[in-house]
Amino acid sequence: MKIKIIIFFLLIINLSFSQQKKIINNESTTFQLTSRDENIDFIVFDTKLETKKPIFLWCQGSLPYPLYVNSKEGIWLIGGGITNFDIEKITKNYYLVIVSMPKTPLVAEESQINDSYWYFGHSKDKNIPTEEFQKADFLENYTNRAIKVLKFLHKQKWVDNSKLIIAGHSQGSKVATKIAKNYKAVTKLGLFGANPFGRIDQNIRESRKDAENKKITWEKANKEIEEEYEIYRNANNPQKVKANVNLIAWRSFSEPLIDDWLEINKPIYLAYGTYDIASDLCDLVPLYFIRNHKTNLTYKRYLNLEHNFFEVGEDGRANHDKPHWKEVMNNFVEWTLK
Repeated sequence: MKIKIIIFFLLIINLSFSQQKKIINNESTTFQLTSRDENIDFIVFDTKLETKKPIFLWCQGSLPYPLYVNSKEGIWLIGGGITNFDIEKITKNYYLVIVSMPKTPLVAEESQINDSYWYFGHSKDKNIPTEEFQKADFLENYTNRAIKVLKFLHKQKWVDNSKLIIAGHSQGSKVATKIAKNYKAVTKLGLFGANPFGRIDQNIRESRKDAENKKITWEKANKEIEEEYEIYRNANNPQKVKANVNLIAWRSFSEPLIDDWLEINKPIYLAYGTYDIASDLCDLVPLYFIRNHKTNLTYKRYLNLEHNFFEVGEDGRANHDKPHWKEVMNNFVEWTLK
């Protein structure tokens, strides 16, 4: 009797996982995978879904950006940064897919986003995400949600499963890495603005560079570095995390990825700007691959570009009139087609 009850319960859970879809903004098809545990929203940047094509999954960076914003002027796309790309170039060969951020509406009202365009919802401070998002903002969650989406897409008649491209920028590169490591169907991996050694190390290196460049004193740099150690110490203390949910992401996303990259035998493409402190240590990555006799790494170093592939002026600031994302992404797309 107990066995029958357990089987019946498992069937109920399985049956509760369903999908809904609709067209939005006359440019993409939105899906929602629903289950008792959570709803996962994502878009396929196409409205017909008739031609059989492989999937190109784009993993967006950090913070709870909605995929669309509903304003007085109408609905407009954020899409995890895909507005910076030559979308037509990607969709000619692939179905471009973006999974929404956890605990973040796929379409957010303009009144619910701050000046940086990310969703603050019912948070009392427009510059602090909701507590629900902070609790869901960890690497394993992003990975598991994306794999659920990929498993759903794998079953669709309009998907060509002979190829599966996974790519991500910044925090999204970490998610893309874990997906490629844990989902066998992935054929190629793209990493943009990645940090091979985690996240918190970037702050430490930044303090050191500021002192070297005499922007701050070494005494101040020393203090900042010690403060980073304390943050990471707290992020690895379960009691501290309970009291401050913001520490969840610091623990999760500060995990080094270089070992994962070395374990992955699929082709890997690594692109980064030389003016990007987050990606400084990417210059060392080829050494690890050479030492381990691995030849599956392709890397592209973009000179004098920053984290989001804008040119940097003589004043050290990004020149937003000189973007290079289209060039960067088009080079990657060409590589995936070889």
